Amino acid sequence: RGVDILSWENFGNEWTKDGVQELKLDNLRTFTAPFGELPDLSQIDFNNDVVFTWNGTSSGVMVPDRGAWIPADRGGLTLCDATSCIFGVDLPWDKLDAVSWSWQKVMGGEAAHGMIALSPRAVERLNTFHPDRPIPKVFRMKKNGKINPEPFEGATLNTPSLLCVEDALDGLKWAEDIGGLPVLLGRVQSNFEALSRWVERTPWIDFLATDPKVRSCTSVTLKIVDPAFDGLSEDDLRKTLRRIPKMCEAEGAGYDFSEHRAAPPGFRIWCGATVETSDLEALFPWIEWSFHQIRAELAGEAA
Repeated sequence: RGVDILSWENFGNEWTKDGVQELKLDNLRTFTAPFGELPDLSQIDFNNDVVFTWNGTSSGVMVPDRGAWIPADRGGLTLCDATSCIFGVDLPWDKLDAVSWSWQKVMGGEAAHGMIALSPRAVERLNTFHPDRPIPKVFRMKKNGKINPEPFEGATLNTPSLLCVEDALDGLKWAEDIGGLPVLLGRVQSNFEALSRWVERTPWIDFLATDPKVRSCTSVTLKIVDPAFDGLSEDDLRKTLRRIPKMCEAEGAGYDFSEHRAAPPGFRIWCGATVETSDLEALFPWIEWSFHQIRAELAGEAA
């Protein structure tokens, strides 16, 4: 069966690289887009297996319309990296066949430990497909030619850190105590709306994603649109803008909200469920303060 791989930022690009350079898959098609945009989803052939990230963490772009573009009667499987959206986005589980995520991101846990959810169609594929290439032990999911149920019943290849396990369980207990998934989704939406209101009223900043329908509500990426910065090279702009989070950090107002190193210069502000809306709203004036100080410096240099 053919494979379509979608990518529009560096994490999706890694999946593409795996398919093209490492696995060297036959009948492989790649669909790419620059940071801030999506590939043309209408060109995807769902008779193929389709590999994609739901939310492009470093570009602030996620697929739209709760998966309405994925047909229910598809012939292939959908393989989705949901790392930075699960628990923050209402995912259409009936449209997804193999979903991976970590304990990190929206739940605020340890990044090194991953989870996977498989649909009945994905289980059927595992039971009937026998790869012609060696599979590293950590990725083997079959035993005696059939899917091995033990990992789905709590067995592990090696004992993980039980501190990390307890931290993940504590995060789930917190989520249940505050009202479960609906409340988590509501907290994310409240954060995103607060940030959107700030962007709307702030003339020198904008979303990297120009189409509102594809803007991430968790990993929100922003760009500077002030003409005073137009004369800077990309490297100089990146260095200049990275001073803003450092200035905010020095005041105890915000931490580590520079863009991802592979993304265009700007900011990436996390709006996940563990963030309080009031803390975001307290951050915005500090970003403005830092920005205007740096802008005044640039104006002085230009004079």
